[in-house]
Amino acid sequence: MSKVLIYTFKTCPYCIRAKRLLFKNNIEFEEVDITNDEDKLKELEKETGVGTVPQIFVDGKFIGGCDDLYELYRNKKFPEIFGI
Repeated sequence: MSKVLIYTFKTCPYCIRAKRLLFKNNIEFEEVDITNDEDKLKELEKETGVGTVPQIFVDGKFIGGCDDLYELYRNKKFPEIFGI
């Protein structure tokens, strides 16, 4: 199974939705809560070009945020992306 890393804010509804979808599909992930870490968010924005959360990485590759995750799910790409 792939290594999944998700950067989140504690009360972000999109972060909650993304984690719920991963959990529902038995995809293990490591969560990094950056709620009060503006420097980390700026660092991620430089790396990914995205200044919002969640930011989801699979095996070190940025796959996007919540909407991107749901698109992968709808297109039945989870087995390919997550190795499930």
